[in-house]
Amino acid sequence: MEAKIIYFTVNGRPEQAEFPTDCPAQDIKDLFRAAAEAGPYDILKLYNTKGNIINISPQLAPNSPHSCYKLEVVAADCNSELLGSDPAVALGFDLSSMEKRLQSLEKRIQTEATETPAIVYEMKRQVESFREKLESVEHLSWLGLFKDMSEGTHKPSPFYHKRTLRKTREECEHVREKFLQMSSLEVSEEVRQYLKTPTFDNWQWEDAEIMVLLQVMYTDLDFISTFNIEQDVLQQFLYEVYRRYNNIPFHNFKHCFCVTQMMYGLIWLTDLRSKIDSIDLLIMLTSAVCHDLDHTGYNNAYQINARTELALRYNDISPLENHHCAVAFEILEKSESNIFRNLPTEQYKRIREGIIKCILATDMTRHTEILNKFKAILPVFDFSNKDHRDVLMMIMIKVSDISNEARPMDVAEPWLDCLLQEFFNQSDMEKLEGLPVTPFMDRDKVTKPSSQTGFIRFVLFPLFIELANLFPCLEQHIIDPVRKALDYYTEMEKALEREKQNRAQSDKKPSTSKEPIAHPEPGGTTKPVNL
Repeated sequence: MEAKIIYFTVNGRPEQAEFPTDCPAQDIKDLFRAAAEAGPYDILKLYNTKGNIINISPQLAPNSPHSCYKLEVVAADCNSELLGSDPAVALGFDLSSMEKRLQSLEKRIQTEATETPAIVYEMKRQVESFREKLESVEHLSWLGLFKDMSEGTHKPSPFYHKRTLRKTREECEHVREKFLQMSSLEVSEEVRQYLKTPTFDNWQWEDAEIMVLLQVMYTDLDFISTFNIEQDVLQQFLYEVYRRYNNIPFHNFKHCFCVTQMMYGLIWLTDLRSKIDSIDLLIMLTSAVCHDLDHTGYNNAYQINARTELALRYNDISPLENHHCAVAFEILEKSESNIFRNLPTEQYKRIREGIIKCILATDMTRHTEILNKFKAILPVFDFSNKDHRDVLMMIMIKVSDISNEARPMDVAEPWLDCLLQEFFNQSDMEKLEGLPVTPFMDRDKVTKPSSQTGFIRFVLFPLFIELANLFPCLEQHIIDPVRKALDYYTEMEKALEREKQNRAQSDKKPSTSKEPIAHPEPGGTTKPVNL
């Protein structure tokens, strides 16, 4: 069976892992976890030679000792005592001594008998089996001796069309348990700094890990101490938010995280903490967390044309955004998940008003209205003016909401694939139900590059440029990457057009026939000529 050999370092110590190419992903992760002497809920990340996080999976590219990957425990429980590099010793077993005694016994038997008895082979097999169990995190928890015999059935499939819209109770409980086990982890300073940048790669983090990172954001912005947020209440809030994002291709929990992470990054990049109140920052971050709660994958145009319950309830006025707000405050109405429960009534009212304004601002039908307001106040922008701050907060969540193209291409492009999948699902449903088909969602008319070039030119650039006019430091962080994205999709569009023209020309060419053509011979006879 073909095997892969992966060379990597752990704390500067060279290691190598060998596994079959068809090895299950969880077994490979357990192999690396054992090498790092990590607990079952510690968060491990593997870095390539460029310093980028790469997936620990069967698709991991083989390397050489000269191009070692780097394995790091980026979040660990500092309060738990690891069993160390030799679990057998920590548990009171001296495995080496047992092996030596067995070898000695084997030699004595061989000198006294012509062949090794079967019982010795059985003893060797049992010792080897025992070693494997001790070295396998599948059978040994670093937090105590118990077996984890779960078959991974709780792991959600990456194929959204095979999943129910709402998360199952089992799926939620599995992630919740994992998150609570991880919630006390101390996230490394390197990851905390990386979290503040627009280059952060969301694809390398599982849902429970994402919840840990969201908790870090609330902690590092000093919201926990400033607003007296209890840790268990924050954890329950984040879990309820996770639970209320649906299994759809784009507007899911990972999108919620990406928008929140971009908002968090913008707050740090623009030094907004020194310019506006903490309560406004809390509004902005929490709005980003909640901005697409219970999205079903069909936009406002569909809701209105199909006369859905949401459209009827909200009288065709931003039905989705109004619903996202309502779900957010359903969560916050419960005392156990109300992160604002220790605030005075006046502060709570201000936060509620601010969150509603921010989430409603994400309705793209209001894009021009909000952008024009911002452009009008920009020349005289005053951070002490509440009206000015309110418009800025709406602009910030709008930028964060559509910021994927400001990320590295290997992070941004998969998001476009997810978005197009959701768009095409909607247009297919519109055709099926005889509703007006949303033009930019029609799989028969839209291509990947054509969906982006116009959007970047006429929506992203005008919005991002105005924000960069207020914060010039954002030029390199969000404007330059978007320019590169526009060049990338423009070239892709040209290539598709060339391919289309070449195909059209080849279709017009007369077909060459292999049938014999008759040419007249002198005297009136004909002679077939093969072409």
